[in-house]
Amino acid sequence: MKAIKSNDNTYKVGLWVRDAAAGVGTATFYEPKTGKIAALGHGIIDADTEKLIDIASGEIVTANILSVVKGENGNPGKIQGSIEGEVTVGEIDKNTPYGIYGHLDNINPLFINKNDKIEIALRNEIEIGEAEIISTLENGETKKYKIKIEKIYLNNNIDNKSMVIKLTDEELIKKTGGIVQGMSGSPIVQNGKLIGALTHVMVNDTNLGYAVFAELMAKKALE
Repeated sequence: MKAIKSNDNTYKVGLWVRDAAAGVGTATFYEPKTGKIAALGHGIIDADTEKLIDIASGEIVTANILSVVKGENGNPGKIQGSIEGEVTVGEIDKNTPYGIYGHLDNINPLFINKNDKIEIALRNEIEIGEAEIISTLENGETKKYKIKIEKIYLNNNIDNKSMVIKLTDEELIKKTGGIVQGMSGSPIVQNGKLIGALTHVMVNDTNLGYAVFAELMAKKALE
């Protein structure tokens, strides 16, 4: 590999190294037979290059949610959390445009209830109209909140913007001011089935966002 002299008179090679990345996100589903876990619904992007990070390895750890910074139109909020003193429960092995994937080794700290099993819906089962989003915002409490499926892009297989969703739950909007960073990966349920996961907020209207089909995430998890 040959070093090239740049405009600032320094020599550089064509290699960008990111030593480590960490953040708080939401797990979408866990498949107990294989131990596979899917989260985020979108990939982890390098803040400098704006490209998907090619990870060598990663850990899944529990997180303690400290607070929620409320968002407003033009300025989405965020969930603030800490992983200090928390427990490693698994490993990440794939970072894809449709989420991050790995496997769990220690489910005990997660208090998983095996009676909460849910079937994954195919995209053609999804309907315009009411649905629920599952999110953990404070005190480790996981709750369901009302949303509406506004649009469905049945033929979209090229990115994670499969659906447009709108928050309609007044309690959730009061707590967060809309969709906030850290909610990515929050499962979306309709008619008793997992239909997708939240991926993005629309900055100009924080009650609107995109979601990816659960069907696509399940396929990626099994690859």
